[in-house]
Amino acid sequence: MKRYLVLEDGTVFEGTAFGAKAEKFGEVVFTTGMTGYQEAITDQSYAKQILVFTNPLIGNYGVNVEDNESIDPQISGVVCQELARVPSNWRMGDSLDHFLAEKGIPGIAGVDTRKLTKILRNEGSLKGCLVSELDKEADLAAIADHDYSGFLAPAVSTTKPYPNPGTKRNVVLIDYGVKHSILRELSARGCNTVVLPYTATAEDVLSLHPDGVMLSNGPGDPETMTEAAKMVAEVEKHVPIFGICMGHQILARANGAKTFKMKFGHRGFNHPVKDLETGEIAFTSQNHGYAIDPASLDPEKITVTHQEINDGVIEGIQLKKYPAFSVQFHPDAAPGPLDAVSLFDKFMKLIDEGKEKKQNA
Repeated sequence: MKRYLVLEDGTVFEGTAFGAKAEKFGEVVFTTGMTGYQEAITDQSYAKQILVFTNPLIGNYGVNVEDNESIDPQISGVVCQELARVPSNWRMGDSLDHFLAEKGIPGIAGVDTRKLTKILRNEGSLKGCLVSELDKEADLAAIADHDYSGFLAPAVSTTKPYPNPGTKRNVVLIDYGVKHSILRELSARGCNTVVLPYTATAEDVLSLHPDGVMLSNGPGDPETMTEAAKMVAEVEKHVPIFGICMGHQILARANGAKTFKMKFGHRGFNHPVKDLETGEIAFTSQNHGYAIDPASLDPEKITVTHQEINDGVIEGIQLKKYPAFSVQFHPDAAPGPLDAVSLFDKFMKLIDEGKEKKQNA
C-alpha cells in the first residue's frame, strides 16, 4: 500500500505504508540516532512531529514494554528508508509495525531519507503530512491550515498527581512530557517522587514539602510556558531544582532569559557537549528544537555550565543565587550514552546539603 509524505515546500516522497491507517500532520524533523527507535518514538518531546530516522534500517529488534518512554506517545508519524521485514530479539514483545498500528501512528518506508534530511538541514524543519492518496494542492492547503500549536503540555502531561515511591529523598517532579528514564534514575537513587501535572503552582509544589524539585522534558515552545516559569521563579527560592530539556528552558525563562527556535534542532544520541568548568566532553542524547538566547542571559543571575561543541548552543546553566541548575540534553539517555548521568548525583548532593542546612538552622 502506497503512502506519501508531503512537505510544505511542495516536495513529495512516495513510499510504502506501515503502522496505522491514518493521515497525520506535523513538523518534519530528523534524528541521527543509530539505535533506540522505540525510545525516540515514545518520547513525548516528539509530540506533533513526524520523525525521520537517518539510520537506514529500523524495526529490526522489534519493541518491548520495558523500553517505552511513555504509554501513549503523541508523535505524528515515522519516516524511514527500510523497515525490517522479520524483526528478531530475545526481548521483543511485538513488531514496530503492529505497535505503531495499535498506537494510531502512521509510518512510511522506502523514502530516500538522505535526500529528505538534506532538505531539512538546508531549509530547516518543515511542516508536512502523511497521506494515503495524493492530492498535492489540497494537501498543501491542509498543511497550511493545520494547527501546529506551540503549547503542547496539555497533550502529554499527567492530569492527576501520582507517586513513584522511594525511601530516601522527597522529590516533586513536574511533568511537561516526562520520559520514564528520568523516573528510573530517581528511583535508582531511592527518591520518593510525586509527579505533578504541568499546571502545578508554587503552592501545590511547596505544600508537599519536597527536598528537591525536578523539571522534566517536554514538547512545544517554551515561550508558551509562562505559568510554569512563574512557579519556578518562586520555588527556586526554597528548594534545589534540576531541569532537563523543557525544564532547562523554563528555568532560564524564570530568570529573565529568552529562547529561540533553532533551524533544525538537535535530535540524536551522539551530540558532544563540553563542561565549561572541567573541560570534559560528554556525548549526549538530545531532542530539542528550541534553545536559550545567550544574549538574553543576565550574568548576575546565571552561569553557563555546558556548551554544544558543534554549534555553540547553550546546553547547561546554573543559578548564582539559588541551588538550581539545568541541562538541555538528557543525562538519563534512553537511548544513548550515559556520560552525563552523574548530574543526577549532583542533584542528590544539592538536596542533601539543603536538608543538612535546615537541620542545623
